[in-house]
Amino acid sequence: MALRQLLLKEKSPILKRWLDLIAGAHPAGESPFKKSKDPFSNPQGYVLSHETDSLFHELLQDKMDSEKVCSSLDKIIRIKAVQDMTPGQAVAFIFLLKEAIVEELADEIEKRNLFGQWLELETRLDRLATLAFDIYMQCREKLCQLRINEIKADREIAYRILKRTGNLVTECSEVTE
Repeated sequence: MALRQLLLKEKSPILKRWLDLIAGAHPAGESPFKKSKDPFSNPQGYVLSHETDSLFHELLQDKMDSEKVCSSLDKIIRIKAVQDMTPGQAVAFIFLLKEAIVEELADEIEKRNLFGQWLELETRLDRLATLAFDIYMQCREKLCQLRINEIKADREIAYRILKRTGNLVTECSEVTE
């Protein structure tokens, strides 16, 4: 049995372990999975659960659909980009899949001598992590640009207020003279 078939067979426990590891990586009490899995009452938990499943599925394809992969990564990374996380913390969830697979399948991989296939899978996961990092940086750049635009807008409002106040002061001083 090839590694791909083994991963498909053990998909549920691997995904469960992956989500447990992701939840454990969050600061205490902030796990997105402790709440409801309803997309409306817990959108973060829903997105993580749904998109990790999608990424796992794509990872097992002969050729990953780059649009689906980018879409799933983007949805996850957007959540992480607005949180107070370092880039490493934001993309760590990809590496946690490696850990989940090793925890669930290390003995089977060794017993069936699937090391070559494991190395190929690790390479694919590393590529996903690189892509996730790029997406994270794009999201952070957008956030910075939004903040800059907000500061510029606030400055413009303050300038207009000061200008009006200055005009009022000038008009008032002319009336009193």
